Amino acid sequence: MNHDSGIVHLSLYPSLFTSSNDQPVDHIVMPLQCSITSFILVKPSHFLGVVYPTMIKKEIAHIRKQFKLDHEMLKVFDILNVYIMKESSEVYHYECQPFALVDREKQELYMGNFKKLLAGELDQKLFELRFQEHAEEPSQVLLHQGLVTGDTEEWMNLMLVLVEKMLADKTYERDTVVTFIRGQYFRPTKGRNDEAEESEKDEMFAHPFILCSVNSTEPPRNTLMFDYVEREFKYNVVVDPIIKLSAPDQGFFYPSVTDNASDVNRILYCAGKANEPNIHFIEQVLTAEKSVTAQEERGIFEEIVKEVAGDQFDAATIAHVYEEIHQIIETHEEEEPPRLDYRDVERMLTASGVEDVTTEKVEQAFQTIVDDRNYELKASSVIPKFTSKSIKIDTKIATISVSPQDLKYVKQVNYRGKKCLLIEVDEDVVIEGFTLNTETL
Repeated sequence: MNHDSGIVHLSLYPSLFTSSNDQPVDHIVMPLQCSITSFILVKPSHFLGVVYPTMIKKEIAHIRKQFKLDHEMLKVFDILNVYIMKESSEVYHYECQPFALVDREKQELYMGNFKKLLAGELDQKLFELRFQEHAEEPSQVLLHQGLVTGDTEEWMNLMLVLVEKMLADKTYERDTVVTFIRGQYFRPTKGRNDEAEESEKDEMFAHPFILCSVNSTEPPRNTLMFDYVEREFKYNVVVDPIIKLSAPDQGFFYPSVTDNASDVNRILYCAGKANEPNIHFIEQVLTAEKSVTAQEERGIFEEIVKEVAGDQFDAATIAHVYEEIHQIIETHEEEEPPRLDYRDVERMLTASGVEDVTTEKVEQAFQTIVDDRNYELKASSVIPKFTSKSIKIDTKIATISVSPQDLKYVKQVNYRGKKCLLIEVDEDVVIEGFTLNTETL
């Protein structure tokens, strides 16, 4: 693509910008290599409280794949590293520099870290969060200012304020490094096949962003090394701590993106481990609203079903419920992920053969469990991965893994007064090269 002749749209939500005469505009068209400071952001009060569509998996995947060196669709401008001492939780050192001046080997390590940070499933490791509307010291304002400023020193100082919030009422068990970058990535204004040839006249959306990664350190390992010059084996003593860039503790990407537009009212929080978001970081540092994890959502669904129909089901019924949910997900045509209200749950349970299920009972169960009869469950969160062996059946003898789609081939039976697990198979079972005899019960 010819960057000199290209055109870029800086795309945030409509009416998020004002022109020089303070009139709202839908978008701004500017040269591809222009500064991101060439626009004016309207006051947050103009857009707080507006509800926009949520970020979807393919948009996160698009952002993540840009994080590699020399990618023409990604520009990283500056990087700020802050070193925090354990126990004392004080800033020991910080440095800010243009990313282009960082050694290439370091750039590769950073890119790998950022990619790792953005990996994972939505509502498990990645959480799109709304900002608190009435926070006393809203981080949204700091991030806005950092997003729009063209002054590197101002951006650095704003990020250091965020670091101060990280240190408030928090003691770190290990030395920790907080890394911030700011840059922008591009997307074509028209959806097209990734393999399609780019035109010199392609128009692109430019998305300015701020990314933060929090990484702990670990002590260096004592090693034995061979000295080629002296021709002898030596004990290698290293005292410098190792920054664990391959395993970020947590971080964030701001702003969130939906339908090729940046949603400045939301932020993508990235947890270090699945279903373990740091609530203190979310609420106190980011001043965002806590989100329900997929694991918690599944627990809510289970409690609702138990409230309606009890806690004992045969495997075929459970499998049928999962098939009903999977069918809803597969046939859903809208960009927004499908959700289940009490009417949907009632239909699924009835279709799966559960007896004595009424809309009123399910509605009351929603009210009892989540204190909201209009609560909607995200369909993808309440079902294990449908085609993989995501269900674990733990027994005293063995642990068996089975996929939701194959759960119907499993039964619990009573054989000679003992509970047994019966698994239907299509072929002989082979153990360590030996074929099992088939017994007739």
